[in-house]
Amino acid sequence: MTKKEERELAQRLVKEIKAMADKTGRKLRFMEVCGTHTVAIFRAGIRQLLPDNVELVSGPGCPVCVTPDDYMDKAIAYAQHPDVIITTFGDMLKVPGTKSSLGEAKTNGADIRIVYSPMDSIPVAKDNPDKKVVFLAVGFETTAPTAAATVLAAEQQGIKNLFMLSAHKLVPPVMEVLLNDEQVHVDGFILPGHVSVVTGTGIYEPIVEKYHVPGVVTGFEPLQILRALYRLVKQVANGEAKVENEYEDVVRPEGNPVSQRITDTVYEPADTGWRGMGIVPLSGLRMRETYKAYDIEQVMPLAAVELPAPKKTACRCGEVLRGIVTPKECPLFGKACVPTHAIGPCMVSVEGVCAAWYKYGQGRFEYGK
Repeated sequence: MTKKEERELAQRLVKEIKAMADKTGRKLRFMEVCGTHTVAIFRAGIRQLLPDNVELVSGPGCPVCVTPDDYMDKAIAYAQHPDVIITTFGDMLKVPGTKSSLGEAKTNGADIRIVYSPMDSIPVAKDNPDKKVVFLAVGFETTAPTAAATVLAAEQQGIKNLFMLSAHKLVPPVMEVLLNDEQVHVDGFILPGHVSVVTGTGIYEPIVEKYHVPGVVTGFEPLQILRALYRLVKQVANGEAKVENEYEDVVRPEGNPVSQRITDTVYEPADTGWRGMGIVPLSGLRMRETYKAYDIEQVMPLAAVELPAPKKTACRCGEVLRGIVTPKECPLFGKACVPTHAIGPCMVSVEGVCAAWYKYGQGRFEYGK
């Protein structure tokens, strides 16, 4: 398809979206729950293409953003231990805890190493047998299989000094929390593409049926996102609620059974904390009893470490993650909080909502919606 044909198709989709939305007689609000979708939507200017009665709002789709302060405080506490090496993805360095960050800990002498995969922690552990190497296992269903595979590889190779500090999150339980939140209103979900590759589409069906709210899995190209919105608006206009798949060339109904099996071997569902939402039942993953030897919190508990009291700031990241406010409604956005000096994690991560708003213009200068 040529660029001209793509533009013409996008224009037709937008026209159809407007026509169907007009028939509902109200404003429709759809939420994406994937950080990559958030960035793709802003980069393509999709919000500005849509009619006034169709609104897009970003949800808790950024794994770094939803990681709460107490997890960061634990990570910093472990990093400050002389016998520990922390391995982590680079965007975790700037995420604030209650009083500090991993970046500050690294500046003060903590051994913190940037890796591109959990598997990169294995050679670090082999090269430092007298140290405890702790990987910060943060992410959604997409990254959990790789962390689990790393544990299995360490077990197979007889590595005893590699551990996980787990903060994996599961998407469906937090969707249900949002739907039960009186401050949150959504008419449908743009369902995550990467997560759905692993999980399949079936995990969303109980929520869609229970709350009669449609969902469409889609990819990350502008036309894919517009087609997903077309499907969502059509369902609402027709009074339907079902799970549809706009990403069929990648996402299968059953997902990836191998990845699911690897995750289930090492992890089990558990209650966990989300920034701005508190503890959400069975929305995270903890290591099974069989693999507690690789769980740093089991091997080296921090009960004796006094964690600081939560620090109060004007940051509204928690509300942004729930779609209650937009970044420009936060008094810090674009002023005290900018990418080079981020106050909250929504500005830290490249997939953060605030970072996307800042990078692509909204809030710094007005244009369109």
